[in-house]
Amino acid sequence: MPPLDLDDTERAALVVLLTAEIETTRYPLSPRTKALRAILAKLAPPTPRPEPFPAPKPVGAPSHVLARKKRRPR
Repeated sequence: MPPLDLDDTERAALVVLLTAEIETTRYPLSPRTKALRAILAKLAPPTPRPEPFPAPKPVGAPSHVLARKKRRPR
């Protein structure tokens, strides 16, 4: 089957229809709904997840703020 030649408005309309159908389906784990989710993922890939915060420093390692406070003359 040849790929679909869709412009942006047609693609957006399909995304809206698929999203509405998936959200209102009675059986969210049915094979039909899984197929619709796969099609939606191809038409409108999900936005990338934000990067997680860095791991906390181990206990005993001073932070940059505390190191600056210690250097500051009083």
